[in-house]
Amino acid sequence: MFDIAENLKKLPDCLGVYLHKDKLGRVIYVGKAISLKNRVRQYFQSSYQNSSPKVKALVQNISEFEYITCGSEMEALILECNLIKKYMPKYNVLLRDDKTYPYIEVTVTEDYPRVLKTRRLLKDGNKYFGPYSDVGAVNDIVELLQRMYSLKRCSATEFPEGHRPCLNYHIQACQGICTGRVDKEEYRKSIREIIDFLSGKDKALVTELDRRMREASEEMRYEEAAKWRNDLFAVKALKETQRVTMINDQDLDIVYALKDQDHAFVVLFPVRGGKLSGRETFQIQADESDSRKNMVAAFIQQYYSQWATVPPEILVEEEPDEKELLEEFLSRGRKKVQILVPQRGSKRALMDLTRRDLMEMTKTIEDRAQSRKEREKLVYREMQDVMQEGGFTRQPGREGKPFRVESYDISNTNGVDSVGAMVVFEGLLPVKKDYRRFKIRTIEGADDYGSLQEVLYRRFRRAQKGSQGFSTLPDLILMDGGRGQVTAALKVIRALGLSVPVAGMAKDDRHRTRALVFEDGREIDLVHHNVLFRYCGTIQEEVHRFAIDYHHRLHSKNSFHSELDDIPGIGPKRRNDLLYHFKSMDAIRAVSEEELMEVPSMSRQAAENIRAYFASHPAGRKAFGTGTVTFVEED
Repeated sequence: MFDIAENLKKLPDCLGVYLHKDKLGRVIYVGKAISLKNRVRQYFQSSYQNSSPKVKALVQNISEFEYITCGSEMEALILECNLIKKYMPKYNVLLRDDKTYPYIEVTVTEDYPRVLKTRRLLKDGNKYFGPYSDVGAVNDIVELLQRMYSLKRCSATEFPEGHRPCLNYHIQACQGICTGRVDKEEYRKSIREIIDFLSGKDKALVTELDRRMREASEEMRYEEAAKWRNDLFAVKALKETQRVTMINDQDLDIVYALKDQDHAFVVLFPVRGGKLSGRETFQIQADESDSRKNMVAAFIQQYYSQWATVPPEILVEEEPDEKELLEEFLSRGRKKVQILVPQRGSKRALMDLTRRDLMEMTKTIEDRAQSRKEREKLVYREMQDVMQEGGFTRQPGREGKPFRVESYDISNTNGVDSVGAMVVFEGLLPVKKDYRRFKIRTIEGADDYGSLQEVLYRRFRRAQKGSQGFSTLPDLILMDGGRGQVTAALKVIRALGLSVPVAGMAKDDRHRTRALVFEDGREIDLVHHNVLFRYCGTIQEEVHRFAIDYHHRLHSKNSFHSELDDIPGIGPKRRNDLLYHFKSMDAIRAVSEEELMEVPSMSRQAAENIRAYFASHPAGRKAFGTGTVTFVEED
């Protein structure tokens, strides 16, 4: 057992990072200190009992601690940042947004660069713009740039003699780099224009869109003209949202902290090319005792650590503690970054402008928060009524917390490419990090009940094995279906020795959830539960969307699957070469081993594998398992 008093004596009097842990060994706080000996000891002194409620709660939950010594304050700051992001400790100020934001990548390291959406920020020499909070806008921008400049879309960098251009070239969606007839300098000129646009210099793009629109109109290609007009409107609309406050064409960010009794936010106003453009809001895990300047400092440390580039200036209302250390941290491998509190001039005027916007936003946040709180109370109350009417109890330890609901659906096309989907809601909100997809493994054909049972078995078996991603049990399972789906689900849940209530979402003639159905045939009509009616309808639509989306992607991928892909030694290149040479699968099936060797990429072993495969798989024969279906343990 960890002896706190004994280990406090062993603490070194040097710079480092410390980690407090609870009785389960979970990291609940990460901090850095000039002297680990003095700082960590403070937590266990009697004077600390007069601290804020947050600190009191932290100290009461410390069962052990550990520390890591560092060579410099910068090393300690970087380590602290990495550990906070790794463990997401309960008592640290945290950037709660767990989404991976999209970037726009320009692959300038390639001879003919591409423009892509990506969620991975790599130090590979390419240019990255973002992150952006609106993934739809990123998709629209990427599609517009690819279409407008006919950019290369494939990842291939070499094109052997005889290479045939893909469909994009034939529909004029690509200039056809693979043909060897595209001038590299002209292509690079287009890329420079794109980089200027993504950097905030949109004049050239607006001019080009206007030219193309007028040219198409004059030549009476009105549909094409309308397309360019819509693109022009989209770019201009984006431009008009940039409230113009020129500051010598500078790039900078303005960061504010907001909090009330229930919520804490950091608001970021980016300024690019002297234009105030947009606003992003981030929810923060913070206590009422956390000051705004500490919230801003924690945000700057965690948020900008994921950026490839940081603007040279960050404007704040109050100077954060350890300002110089934060500036050094932000400037690593980049141009010098300054954190400033402007007192006068254009930057002060800009902060006054954004503060007025912030006051309006605060009212909106408060109104929305109040509205959401009221709706959550209604859902909680109506869900409790349903649980009581069904004779159910909540999962142990979840009393007073938002209801956790899991919903399941199966999707397939005539029994082919069958998949299962699981979505999770806590209160009113979807918990997308807990969504799960399942490729059906043990069920052949369109057997929805069997597929549901396989999905539920795999989900709850993983929970019983202690898998972290499946450990939290739901208060209620909602099946997309009726009594049959409920009965099938309960057979698996009971067989695993669990007690989780299950209800089916029965639909009306308009495909809306009209009632919750239980195993014994009882129904709870949602007409008398208005809030629950909308809530269950949202869940049903979401699980249906999630299942269909996965099925479509899997089905689309498998549509391009060839029987050759099942043969050892036959990869995509040999498969394509064989089909190009022999024109059809029937021809490949019929030729001899020597004829197969006429294809340049073929080896003797690969040719033998093909002949052996077709000898054991005659044309028209399909082998499916016919034994008793058993659930598999692996995932």
